Amino acid sequence: MIHKHYASHLHWDLRLEINGVLKSWAIPKEPPTKKGIKRLAIAVEDHPLEYANFKGIIPEGNYGAGKVEIWDKGTYELIKKNSKEIEFKLNGKKMKGNFVLIKTKYSAKPEKSWLFFKI
Repeated sequence: MIHKHYASHLHWDLRLEINGVLKSWAIPKEPPTKKGIKRLAIAVEDHPLEYANFKGIIPEGNYGAGKVEIWDKGTYELIKKNSKEIEFKLNGKKMKGNFVLIKTKYSAKPEKSWLFFKI
């Protein structure tokens, strides 16, 4: 699941179902559909599974206020997961193939900073 989220800043939310919740990362630029493009992905709070189908408006005054669209949806296969790397295969309409999230230290909050790219 990838949401396109028009909050205080336009971003995309990558969501993977892991251990009964949607693990989530905010991606400031459009997700990479081709090899060679790397995107910053900031880990955010987990979301309940029901949020996968959400589209609509989050009202002003609420966390994440703004318009939320479903940008891509499909299934994924987890290939590898540890504290520094998550590798998976996406089977979406826009996002297809193997991707990886790699832990980095390149932001103001290095504990939440990841790189997301197609391999």
